[in-house]
Amino acid sequence: MKKSWVKKFLIATAILLGIVLLANFGFNFWLKNKLPDYIKKNTDYKVSYKTLDVDLTTGNIFVTGITVNNKNPQNTEVIGLQGTIDTLKISRFGIFDVFFNKRISSTDLLLGNPNLNIILAKPVDEKTGKKKNPVMFENIRINKGEITIFKYTRQPFLKIEQLDLYVENLQMTEESVENKLPVVFDSYSIKGKNFFFRPDNMYALRIDKITTSNGQMSVENFRLDPLVTFDQFKQSYPQKKQLFQFSIPKMDFKDVILKKNIISLSQAFFYHPNLTVYTNSATKPSNKKPFNFEVDLNGVKMDHATVQIIKPDGNKLFSAKELNLNINELKFSKDTSEETIPIRYSDFNITGKDIAYFNAEHIICESFGLNPKKGEFRNIAITSPETATDLKLNQLAVTINKWETIDKELNLEINEILVDRVNGVFKAQEKKKTVPKKGEIKGIQFPLTIKKVTVKNSNVVYDKGNQPLKFNDLNASLNHLEIKQKSDGTGLGADVKNYLFSTKNFTYKTKFYHMSVANVEFGNNKVKIDQFAMKPLVSRAQFIKMIPVERDLYDITAKQITAVGNWNLFSQNKFINASNVNVQSADANIFRSKIPKDDPKEKALYSKMLRSIKFPLQIHNLDVKNSVLVYEEDTPESAGPGKLTFSNFNMNVKNLNSAKTKGKPTRVDIKINCSFMNLSPLAVNWNFDVANSNDVFAISGRTTNLPVQGINPFIRPYLHVTATSGTIHEMLFNFKGNPKGINGAFNLKHKDLKIAILDKKNHEKKGVLTAVANLFIKSDSGKFPEEVTVENVERDPTKSFFNLFWRGIEDGLKKTLIGRNVDKTETTVKKAVSAVKDMKSSVNELKQEVKNAKDQKQHDDAQPKKKKGFLKNVFKKKETPETE
Repeated sequence: MKKSWVKKFLIATAILLGIVLLANFGFNFWLKNKLPDYIKKNTDYKVSYKTLDVDLTTGNIFVTGITVNNKNPQNTEVIGLQGTIDTLKISRFGIFDVFFNKRISSTDLLLGNPNLNIILAKPVDEKTGKKKNPVMFENIRINKGEITIFKYTRQPFLKIEQLDLYVENLQMTEESVENKLPVVFDSYSIKGKNFFFRPDNMYALRIDKITTSNGQMSVENFRLDPLVTFDQFKQSYPQKKQLFQFSIPKMDFKDVILKKNIISLSQAFFYHPNLTVYTNSATKPSNKKPFNFEVDLNGVKMDHATVQIIKPDGNKLFSAKELNLNINELKFSKDTSEETIPIRYSDFNITGKDIAYFNAEHIICESFGLNPKKGEFRNIAITSPETATDLKLNQLAVTINKWETIDKELNLEINEILVDRVNGVFKAQEKKKTVPKKGEIKGIQFPLTIKKVTVKNSNVVYDKGNQPLKFNDLNASLNHLEIKQKSDGTGLGADVKNYLFSTKNFTYKTKFYHMSVANVEFGNNKVKIDQFAMKPLVSRAQFIKMIPVERDLYDITAKQITAVGNWNLFSQNKFINASNVNVQSADANIFRSKIPKDDPKEKALYSKMLRSIKFPLQIHNLDVKNSVLVYEEDTPESAGPGKLTFSNFNMNVKNLNSAKTKGKPTRVDIKINCSFMNLSPLAVNWNFDVANSNDVFAISGRTTNLPVQGINPFIRPYLHVTATSGTIHEMLFNFKGNPKGINGAFNLKHKDLKIAILDKKNHEKKGVLTAVANLFIKSDSGKFPEEVTVENVERDPTKSFFNLFWRGIEDGLKKTLIGRNVDKTETTVKKAVSAVKDMKSSVNELKQEVKNAKDQKQHDDAQPKKKKGFLKNVFKKKETPETE
């Protein structure tokens, strides 16, 4: 029974094998004679060959002398094939796909000496979803091939000669080459020459030679060449901003993988690459398509690269030589392309020489180095043809704590910035006043933190509006600098935790002044200024001609100025809180001429001026010591300026403030002690409340033992009056006031006061007027002079506080020296002076008549006398009885 079953099985197997062998023989016979016609009738191709062997059991095919062509070369719906293949070996040929799916597929493909032109099919119509007939091979081997690939438009796309290729899992897509790679594979081995690739109408990529050994690929003479000139590019592609030209004599890399839209490789090495970028001022909005490729480069090195960027006018914008680059795990993708830094990496190192940037400023750097942790730039030159800026930096160094991308924005934290030996002139360009645009600054996460900024051993001139600031031996240190976006969205602001700034022989020029300081030390909690000077650049006569309205001219020096406290002058939240400010040995000369027109602007009192400061100001104690203050003033009628001198000037100010600090007192108390006109002591107490919007103030003072001749330097040229004798034993004043006027009490104790009234040239004394004036002046006040009331003294709002104060003193002097009825006395003086003038005129007329009569008599005596008759004139009428 068992033997019968085995026998039957063996017979059935033999019959089956015989059928298979017969079918295989028949199918081979059919393929040799009928396959070309079948392919021609049922596919889009015409195929002929010399020999053909097919194994139905394995699907293996071996063919020689193949010629292939499209039946309809004009049909762009399928991949076009045209050419010859000496040897074709196919493993596991998909016969079923050929007959039923009209698709050529195979596991392995060997092409010997192929010479093929391949025309890619027209991209899929995404709206209809219509599919094309692809050619698919999992693995392909090509020996000594000549391959040319065209786009469906017959435009050359890819070409390579003498190709030896082995590729695993090769796929040729029919989808748009703009979105996916036209050829993808997993691994490869390739050799070839004269590689050509044309992705679009702008560029052609050429390679002289490609070789692969042990997974390492070498490429010789790589070139990316524009197919259009720069002028053609600007004219034909106004929406594009850049045109590239790129060449690399040699590059090596390994482990190249092309899969879907991913390009990956490792250990890429580029020797002496040369990149030129032509930039265009795009005039049309660019419809930027998303970047759909992903590039993974595990190790990229670049040796002695050259880069230059060309402006639209043909001039250089940027250039660099001997660039060396080493990047690990470089990645570029659709996601990274939308970030501030469009690539990601684990580490990098870049060095270079002769870096140049030519725009509004010309920047040239001799050498630089940069990695994720630090950067260093040496021998930098910055010039500007427009602004005459000319700077040279020995070193600019940066150390970085953190540099990463979070939520598509750059997150940066800098440890230190060092600027060493800056020398030259920086001239700022005047900017037009524009309303700041509101909006957040994107691409960078704020606040941006810089832990330390250091400037060392520098000599810089900062010139803005022809007002140069000159810093010699400049050293500065800023700690914990935070750059923030302003809350109103109009730009950036900065906060500095602490800083220290020092310079020597500092100078600053303005239109009228030259300011200088021998030494400056300025920090966030102390200030020291040595040998300050502010000197006029013009004479007083020149100054008067240059100003449209009256204005003070200053000449100031100070031996030392110091301040202690804390303040913030860099951020939006500015404040000054100083415990002590000291000014030592100041010498200030203030000159004002009344020749120019009056300034019609209203002058605020000091309390209002302080209140108008926009940030909190609090100076608890201000001292001015051992100083001199001189005020000079002239008028069109004065013979030289009047002069007031306050020597040995000492002033203490308590609580100088802007009324912007909650809970802090706002009353300002000022005490002054000095020598008035170098003759007598003067003490003044003055106070006001900054927070009081009524701007009331109080000022009182006392001076003693002042010889009245001491005030002649002021009143002689200004009032044409000189004090000839007398002493002011004591003068007391106690005034209160507001922006409308001043009132209070005045007391003057004086003795033997006499004055002389001079002519306009201050040469001769006017005797009559002097006599009349002295008649009405109270020359002695007595031992206990009566206090007078100063009232109804109105303020001229276009004049300063000191003008109002002087008018209060003037009113007190008038009432003391002339009497309480000042107006009536002035009228009487004027009448007396007028009467004296009339009397003097009458006397002069009488003298003239006497002189005329005398002259007439002398004339008559000189005439010949006639003989007189007897009784001739006895009855003659008298003609001049008044002279008898």
